[in-house]
Amino acid sequence: MRKFSFRPAVTFKGRKFNGLRGFAGKPFHPPLTDVPIGAYTIAAALDVISFIGKSKPWGHEFFQAATFVFIGGALVSLATALTGFWDWLKSTEKGTQARRTVNAHAWTMVTMTVLVLVDIAVRWFGTYTTTPIAVLILSLVIAVVMTFGSTIGGELVYDYGFNVEMTGAVWEKSETDVFPGEEQQH
Repeated sequence: MRKFSFRPAVTFKGRKFNGLRGFAGKPFHPPLTDVPIGAYTIAAALDVISFIGKSKPWGHEFFQAATFVFIGGALVSLATALTGFWDWLKSTEKGTQARRTVNAHAWTMVTMTVLVLVDIAVRWFGTYTTTPIAVLILSLVIAVVMTFGSTIGGELVYDYGFNVEMTGAVWEKSETDVFPGEEQQH
């Protein structure tokens, strides 16, 4: 019995291209979210380390690293927000629970992005050598808001199946790969 099947997961065969939304069953927005989520979590941790080590020579290096990680996360957030907006525009209907949940997710993430831009500006225009308490608090607030907004986004996928296209035949015992838009051949 076969143990692995990579091809159906990476193929675009049978998938309709939906522009900025990605391909049917392979939207662009969800994988893009991984970079800002990781960046803002790591940056907050680096700021904690910098704050703890403010009297050590490595305290400055951790502050700089957090700054670079925030900038990288913010750059990828632009593409993430654009694809998320396009999903909202093309995939949700007014008056539905899904639309209200997408709106809550979007506004939470917009708030987080504004906080990130404020954080970057404070770092850029400040004369800090290590993470000051105000920046540390801001970084931790960003991590909390990001976690909350990501939880709402996860609810859209896992509870509502938002932008998820299922192939029911993948749960049947078989040696045959099932591709999007196809039925299992017996």
